[in-house]
Amino acid sequence: MFVNNYFRFTLLLTAASGAFAQGAANFPSRPLRFIVPYAAGGNGDIVARIVAQKLSAQLGQQVVIDNRAGAGGNIGAEIAAHAAPDGYTIVLGTNTHAINMSLYARPGYDFERDFVPITRSTTAPMVLIVNPGLPAKTLKEFIALAKSQPGKLNFATGGSGSSAHVITELFATMAGVRMTHVPYKGVAQATTDLIAGQIQLAFNSTSTALAHMQAGRVRGLAISTATRSPAAPQLPTIAEAGVPGFDASIWQGLLAPARTPAALVARLNREAVSALQSSEVKEQLRAQGIEATPSTPAEFGAFIKAEIARWAQVIKAAGAKAG
Repeated sequence: MFVNNYFRFTLLLTAASGAFAQGAANFPSRPLRFIVPYAAGGNGDIVARIVAQKLSAQLGQQVVIDNRAGAGGNIGAEIAAHAAPDGYTIVLGTNTHAINMSLYARPGYDFERDFVPITRSTTAPMVLIVNPGLPAKTLKEFIALAKSQPGKLNFATGGSGSSAHVITELFATMAGVRMTHVPYKGVAQATTDLIAGQIQLAFNSTSTALAHMQAGRVRGLAISTATRSPAAPQLPTIAEAGVPGFDASIWQGLLAPARTPAALVARLNREAVSALQSSEVKEQLRAQGIEATPSTPAEFGAFIKAEIARWAQVIKAAGAKAG
């Protein structure tokens, strides 16, 4: 009896393994869903659409963008965390999700436990921009002005706990200044009020800031990354302009639900890295001030772990909290 059951189990296991191997070999046999936890038109959405277009061509199947915005990226991430781990759902993970692990008491998912990394995709600096009427032409002049008026300068963000919010708090701590946070429901209105002079400063993505800088509507003082941006080489880094050691960026990457088979993750990694290394994708991204930064799944996983720990310290120091 035991022997018969053993052989029956072995046959079932062999059949299941064979079916999986055949499924992996034929992957993908239908369109993929690419969940973007942000609204259309934003920095993350731009990256996702550029990558998805190239992936569709490579895979021979449509990669469909599914925008699921809300709660600082938590809604889309939670949906992705509960999706079937069959390789047909991927999600755009960002630095905001690493931040949310400390910012939210119950984000609805665990950024490490509930996902398997595929590859880091892109990195972009943020630009510290000010209203042109502000009497500060350089970062050092701005810091001196802020120190002379503690709490009187207002900085705008697209919401409490957003990347811009946390990066600005990091800047304020390292520069030794105190400013007042004015959260908006989105970057567009925040930028409008900055241009109108109701707000004095903001950290914006290069894709948003550069066009306004070129039109003279805002003044760019410095960029947030450790090296200058090819999209705006005239701008110094914050580190070289007065705050040594400052380095912060917007990053994105591709992940799949936890328990997605390793063979499918490896296939998705190969395809995504190939797409990110293609000349046309690099050119499209650089036009937005964004750099392709592909990686292995293991490298991306280690990076996420380090980012969660890093921003936890910043959030604790700032005393920031969300829902």
